[in-house]
Amino acid sequence: MSTSSSAAKTRLERDSMGELAVPADALYGAQTQRAVNNFHISGQRMPVGFVRALLLVKAAAARANVSLGALPPPLGDAIGGAIHQLLALPDNQRMEHFPVEVFQTGSGTSTNMNANEVIATLAARALGSPVSANDHVNASQSSNDAIPTALHASTAIALHNDLLPALDHLQTILRAKGRTVYEHVKTGRTHLMDAMPVRLSQVLDGWAQQVEDAAGHLRATLPALQRLAQGGTAVGTGVNTDPDFAEKFAAELSTATGLRFTPAPSFFAVMGAQDSIVATSGQLKTTAVALMKIANDLRWMNSGPLAGLAEIELEALQPGSSIMPGKVNPVIPEATAMVAAQVIGNDAAITVAGQSGNFELNVMLPVIARNVLESIQLLANTSRLLADKAVATFKVNEAQLKHALSRNPILVTALNPLIGYLKAAEIAKIAYKEGRPILDVADEHTDLGRAQLETLLDPVKLTGP
Repeated sequence: MSTSSSAAKTRLERDSMGELAVPADALYGAQTQRAVNNFHISGQRMPVGFVRALLLVKAAAARANVSLGALPPPLGDAIGGAIHQLLALPDNQRMEHFPVEVFQTGSGTSTNMNANEVIATLAARALGSPVSANDHVNASQSSNDAIPTALHASTAIALHNDLLPALDHLQTILRAKGRTVYEHVKTGRTHLMDAMPVRLSQVLDGWAQQVEDAAGHLRATLPALQRLAQGGTAVGTGVNTDPDFAEKFAAELSTATGLRFTPAPSFFAVMGAQDSIVATSGQLKTTAVALMKIANDLRWMNSGPLAGLAEIELEALQPGSSIMPGKVNPVIPEATAMVAAQVIGNDAAITVAGQSGNFELNVMLPVIARNVLESIQLLANTSRLLADKAVATFKVNEAQLKHALSRNPILVTALNPLIGYLKAAEIAKIAYKEGRPILDVADEHTDLGRAQLETLLDPVKLTGP
């Protein structure tokens, strides 16, 4: 029940704690407004993907409740219609109705009630009679199972729809680029020092395998993420919920999303702890580490163009300096490295938050949701940028590759079986000191003959079959 005050552009709403002024045009009610009043910390609202998943959770719960007789069909239809209306809005317009920030009550109760109140307002308008945010929209639910369920669902959806396709795209581009640079042989490096030669295609194949492995590890987290807390209600016992609700709910959410969700084997495990999200975040960190390695290799290979390695030339995307004309920087690899740093930081926060499972509930759910979904989105976006604006478009500086290879004394390693390590080391030292090609020095200090040395020291043959 509410009264309006048009002069102040507010209305009075009532909850269990009494009356509170709420903006006159707000769809939410008193409990949301209390959270808005209480939490002025970061200005960051809950993630768009999380709110969307929570709305899908509410819709699936309404359909399950109707099928089990816990809600009359007209009421369930009105709730479903309200959610459909919200989901049809552009993200920025939808989020106007969800003002609660991330740093709130650790169970996410404020966000759960925010959703309940907004849905109840729209459903009541459609139905022409009151709809309760608690008794109707939140029927057979608690914040303590709805928020963990939305966390799992939003993470699984984001992985499936955003990050895994982006990683597959990056892997595809890496392997395609590798095929185009197969003929190019470069100096390998260990400890940042000259080592035996490698094909550029082998370098890219290594990167592609890192990405493929990262995607595989993330896919392996999906089964655990798709086991849901919904049905546990307050503490995991399922109080106030039909025994068949969890199964019905999971089937409804599966139909709505195209992913196969199931009730968790133990509601206590997925409400009191968030181990599966912690594990997923760990694999996101591993993905970030892989992208950091690729980005830094690209930066090193692109360094120069005169005083660096200059083995490749990344696409010039923008001026690199406000004072040095003509300077161009490796902006995409640099952005990728920063994303990796952020994801690693997010994982640290999730790890700490994951330890905050006190008895029957984890009480850092909102910050877990914020960080895991940000990590997924950052990695998805940067993977596509790295693929399309760095890997696919770089050019090979063949002249520089050949120049470095011809002067690489480490090629003498190929002679070890014939002349021994010590003799080979002596030849390498002479070549280093005199700045001469290893072929010429080896010809002077062995009896192998020029023709045989040319075969033995051929960088292409030293890269393997």
